[in-house]
Amino acid sequence: MAQAGILGEDDRVELIDGEIVEMTPIGARHAGCVKRLADLFFRTFRDSAVISVQDPIRLDKRSEPQPDLALLHQKQDFYASRLPMPADVFLLVEVANSSTDPDRKVKVPLYAQHDISEVWLADLEQETITVFLDSAPDGYRTARVFRRGESLAQSAFPDRPITISDIFPE
Repeated sequence: MAQAGILGEDDRVELIDGEIVEMTPIGARHAGCVKRLADLFFRTFRDSAVISVQDPIRLDKRSEPQPDLALLHQKQDFYASRLPMPADVFLLVEVANSSTDPDRKVKVPLYAQHDISEVWLADLEQETITVFLDSAPDGYRTARVFRRGESLAQSAFPDRPITISDIFPE
């Protein structure tokens, strides 16, 4: 659609279940959290994974969401030949501005339907990370909330913990 002139290069949209959905503007706190997570991920995983920031993931021909961060299997061309697909994903991270955020109600269930094995939802209001595991067609079977003082590790890299305080410093 961008090539046809329907959408501009700077239009913030993503494809969700066949619909073009306008993405909410990114505020300073959201952007800061994404940058902090990207820095943590680069320092923690750069030797074992590709870190993708706000790039599309092709779930199927009807959905190409743009998670805030993705931890992907290594690929020589860094996914220049095709977009990452569910089998390429170790982890997707969405940064949510509120508990009613569309990430929680739309995107996390969509990721489960497409068998994304692990999703983290960073809640800026509560300063928590909810880890979703055990995907199923109707959602994730497991959800655990991590708070300040706790640490969490991505399932594929359990020996590389990240503390919640590193994500939400005081």
